[in-house]
Amino acid sequence: MALGNAFLTPLGLLGLASVIPLVILYLLRPKPSLVRLPTFAFLGVETEQATRHRFFERLRRDALFLFQLAVLVGVSIALATPYLSVPSAAVAEETVLVVDASASMSVESGGTTRFARAVDAAADAAAGSTTVVVAETNPRVVLRDGAAAAARQTVRDLRVTDAPGDLGAAVTAASTLTGPEGRIVVVSDFAGEGWQTPVEEARARGLAVDLRQFRGGGTDNVGIVDLSFADGRVTATVRNSGASTATRQLGFDAADRRAVQLAPGDVAVETFDVPPGGGVLRLTPSDSFDADDAAYVAAPGTAQVRVLLLTNDENTYLTTALGLVEEVDLTVVNPPTAVRGEYDVVVFGDVAPQRLLRGDLALARDTLADGGGVAVLAQEDLARLGYGDLLLLRPTREVGTTATATSGDDPLVAGIEFGGGEYVRGEPRTGRTLVAANDGTPLVAVADSGGGRVLYYGYLERSSSFRFNYLYPVFWKRATLSLAGRASLEDLNYRTGERLTFADDTTVATPNGRVTGTTVPLSQAGIYTVDGREVGASLLDVVESDVNAPLVTSDVVSGGTTGEAATASVPFDLTPAVVAVVLGVVAGEVLFMRRRGDI
Repeated sequence: MALGNAFLTPLGLLGLASVIPLVILYLLRPKPSLVRLPTFAFLGVETEQATRHRFFERLRRDALFLFQLAVLVGVSIALATPYLSVPSAAVAEETVLVVDASASMSVESGGTTRFARAVDAAADAAAGSTTVVVAETNPRVVLRDGAAAAARQTVRDLRVTDAPGDLGAAVTAASTLTGPEGRIVVVSDFAGEGWQTPVEEARARGLAVDLRQFRGGGTDNVGIVDLSFADGRVTATVRNSGASTATRQLGFDAADRRAVQLAPGDVAVETFDVPPGGGVLRLTPSDSFDADDAAYVAAPGTAQVRVLLLTNDENTYLTTALGLVEEVDLTVVNPPTAVRGEYDVVVFGDVAPQRLLRGDLALARDTLADGGGVAVLAQEDLARLGYGDLLLLRPTREVGTTATATSGDDPLVAGIEFGGGEYVRGEPRTGRTLVAANDGTPLVAVADSGGGRVLYYGYLERSSSFRFNYLYPVFWKRATLSLAGRASLEDLNYRTGERLTFADDTTVATPNGRVTGTTVPLSQAGIYTVDGREVGASLLDVVESDVNAPLVTSDVVSGGTTGEAATASVPFDLTPAVVAVVLGVVAGEVLFMRRRGDI
């Protein structure tokens, strides 16, 4: 057995060299001279009894040497810091359990899940003062310095999430909560990256870190790893992280399912129309990891957006574009005709100045106050119309021409090339300019106003090339839904692990029940309802969906033990015991010398 397996500081054994001078000293000690005295000659007869006691007399004379030898050997051993390897649970004053509750722990194998086996192992590891840290998107400390029985109950009450987890952050948190005599027990599948460095750092600090891996199942996984939305359609990315070629059906319902065949590591992309009110985009048949087999897509319902277009020179390009939007219920009125009813969006375009009624402007402001929107389209005599705060431009009477237009990255105009055309020159009054002419005049501008939203469209349609663009109806669909306050598909759909935040306490209906607070984590996949509005949450994480966790060995992370039943060993210092023995020998030497009469 190597010295390092028995001594923490083997160099201390060099102290054994001190035995050599002691031995030499005793070997060179002068022998006593024998002097014959005739007076005591009669005592020189050797008897059998005297022969028997000679050995003990010699031992008595050499006992002091043995005491001193024992002291030198004992001190040298103490300097080398002897130890025994014992299970960390046997000596730990406190235990910190790190339980991985990320989505990949829900993989099924052998009739149970990775998480269920991990929970059993964590409960068995609870000992002494126990802290429990849960590895989720953001680590949570659910028990601090509790009794072992309380820790076992806390662990068994945990539930696996449908969200990615940050195991490395959880181990780092556990390290800050662990004292020098504590131990950390991590139960996880150890899928993904980023946890190795925190583990090695904790071990470098002298902490006992016990890794217990649960990695069964997952070799058949095919999952939805991403969603993107555009103009009422959803594009799903599907990846095969399994070990063999797989075929799945993908779709919202049986009527529109498409076959997807993927070799290991392959990716497929499919695009679908989003049903009114949303739905579940599902992969069938399911596999051992069902968290990424479904994507919950929330969408606005079937309620129509009531749009009022006030015009005295109907723009057929605009009315055609609005008529193509399924969500729009369009009403066209020619001022000064009286307007009745309530609307979600009011649009002013090519209105004769002398025919614009105060009632029309009042209706527009009432629409804003009710949370709706108002759009004002440019016309040559725009400066003569008294739109007031409804107009985001300070117009001049000049008409300009631009060959190109500069667009921003706002979702309203993203991906659309507006091109050149004529426009009314002017300066921004307020709001944000999304598209600008060469001289900086706004061509598309938006602002929040009066509780609703206002839009300015600056092209003069008679000369605009954009009206012939196939994206012209797309722009007006986006604009109408935005003005009406209808959230976009991007705004209604989240990834698990994200949070809903509110200014005040708000009650949210989650897949697991109602939750009230200013922040609600989206830890489970499904539909969440807040104030009558639905939002969807889905896993959509390519790393978390790669559930084929490699076996954790000393080649992956150094400095400790791994395995489903691994138990970390720690050195139990024997130095105090050796010192106690040395002190006992010294005390014995003193008593011996006193008995012999030397002191």
